[in-house]
Amino acid sequence: MTQIFEINPDKTKEVLNIDIHDPAFDFSQARQMAKEKAFERCGHPMILSWKNGKTGEFYPNYECGVPDRPFWIRYAEGRGANLTVDFNKGEYVFMILKI
Repeated sequence: MTQIFEINPDKTKEVLNIDIHDPAFDFSQARQMAKEKAFERCGHPMILSWKNGKTGEFYPNYECGVPDRPFWIRYAEGRGANLTVDFNKGEYVFMILKI
């Protein structure tokens, strides 16, 4: 038997835009800070996808033939991402599921 449930029934999505004015700020620091911000909002956050705007890397690293939005965004949205942490206007972006 399959059980279907909705993790985020009210469909609210939260976006945190954070500006860090430190030239040494890197992906590892951004990931750690995104985790800390997510834990402030829920007990069991899960990073579903991310993008490193400095290098162009993203996860999941998969391309699809749909040109409307990048796959890493559609992937996270399709899995219920309800928190986005955006550092320095797209320098580092993390899409998170708050459970």
